[in-house]
Amino acid sequence: MTIHIAAKRGDIADTVLIPGDPLRAKEIAEAYLEDIKCYNEVRGMLGFTGMYQGKRVSVQGTGMGLPSTSIYVNELIQLGAKRLVRVGTCGAFQEDLNIGDVVLAMSASTDSRINKLTFSGNDYSPTASFSLLNQAYIKSLELGLRTRVGAILSSDTFYQDDPEHWRVWAKYGVLGVEMETTAIYTLAAKYRLEALTILTVSDSLVTGALASSDERQSNFQHMAELGLALV
Repeated sequence: MTIHIAAKRGDIADTVLIPGDPLRAKEIAEAYLEDIKCYNEVRGMLGFTGMYQGKRVSVQGTGMGLPSTSIYVNELIQLGAKRLVRVGTCGAFQEDLNIGDVVLAMSASTDSRINKLTFSGNDYSPTASFSLLNQAYIKSLELGLRTRVGAILSSDTFYQDDPEHWRVWAKYGVLGVEMETTAIYTLAAKYRLEALTILTVSDSLVTGALASSDERQSNFQHMAELGLALV
């Protein structure tokens, strides 16, 4: 029994797309899937399973941040998920990343202590599954998307006191920041599963650029299509 996902084994497909926003999960399901079943409404964190081009796939919201994401990923794994694909947004740390660019997260650093608690104060470097990363990169080129592969930061803090906090990460080549991937990659490694995070740039900490609502919608569609291509 899972506490936060009201489903049983068999309700969840092997491949699960995991946006943070549950309404995005609903949007993906309604736009791309057929024969949809809503298997979860607990706490408004919507989850759906349906068919995409003859293949079964689930879409589950996770909420924001490492703790919330960890809860839902743990429970998805208990329910039989084998492949986790996060679709979300990030803030760019590099000047040559533009609004709408796709970032495939090869690794995920963090300012959280979430992994230090597990590894006795030591650093653990969670990474994507190469097979998914490679497939996504090839598919992104086929779709004509401007794509970068590299390191990202999963941060515990959205509103930082220090406006220059990002510069040291940028200096070491980190592409951008979000709030979930470290948890996903760590749990996937623990349970020997596949995982990949696909992000679109929604804002830039370098230039101050910010995506419009229309750009966010268009960019999210690109991400969803790229994620579904991995099913």
